[in-house]
Amino acid sequence: MLFSPNRMVALSTVFVALAALCWGLAGGIGGVLTAQGWSAVVVSFYRGAIGLVFVLAWLAARPGGSGLGSGRLWFWSALAGVGVAGNFAFYFLSIAHGSVAVAATLMYCAPVFVYGVSFVLGLERPSVAKCSAIAVVMLGVVLLTGVYELGASDVTPLAAGAGLLAGLFYALFIFGFKYAAPHGSPQAILVIAFAVLSGILVWLGDSAETMAVLTTPGWPLFVLLGVLGAGLSFVFYIVGLNHTAPTVAAIVAMVEPVTASLFGVVVLDERLAGLQIFGMGLILVAVTALSVYSNVHARAGS
Repeated sequence: MLFSPNRMVALSTVFVALAALCWGLAGGIGGVLTAQGWSAVVVSFYRGAIGLVFVLAWLAARPGGSGLGSGRLWFWSALAGVGVAGNFAFYFLSIAHGSVAVAATLMYCAPVFVYGVSFVLGLERPSVAKCSAIAVVMLGVVLLTGVYELGASDVTPLAAGAGLLAGLFYALFIFGFKYAAPHGSPQAILVIAFAVLSGILVWLGDSAETMAVLTTPGWPLFVLLGVLGAGLSFVFYIVGLNHTAPTVAAIVAMVEPVTASLFGVVVLDERLAGLQIFGMGLILVAVTALSVYSNVHARAGS
């Protein structure tokens, strides 16, 4: 064995952290591109399309057990593709009309949407701990977006709404990926999902603007966005989850919104008020605690 079990766990945790770091940087890079005038849809398309190249290479390198002959794999993977397309597009739309910090934190609310849908469908049973965490997240959203100021907040309704929709679509991706997983390999699921994403966003985007990216002097930034935001990051994350406890992964995932927020402050000169920072902290702590609580009880019941 090349690495001991303990060494593998440590390396896997590093992979999950690297994935979260890449996603956080991708949010900042997307903020730079949208600030330059590129539309959220076009930025999202290139993020996904370049990611598709990476997962195609991954599938070619490890074709065994792909499950591509399964209709259920295609259905759930396509649903995951719709989810990740909406997640990318609404995330960058929120950044374009607000800030990286607000968009990243609101998107991090995705597990709350997962629980909400699970409660409605009867897949999860409500508990005091879960409902309390969700209530804290809702309070954090109110403080972060400043909706209590009745229009005086610098977070526009479009930015707040798009950020929450990014989280909602990310929850859809989680559901799609979860139900596709028993029918094929992760790389096959991601190939289908990113292909669906690319098809949706190239259709929704402005064709002239999409082609203009290929000749703009700033095209390396699009490449970097795709490599970090959908190429290496997803590979790192899937590989890292193989030997990382879900509770650890949930905590390490906080690297993403924190990195994105720091990028916004340092590079894009964004600023947050004291109550907004407090609201962000409530969301990050509550969502992480909710994920850890869920994973601990899931393992205890298995």
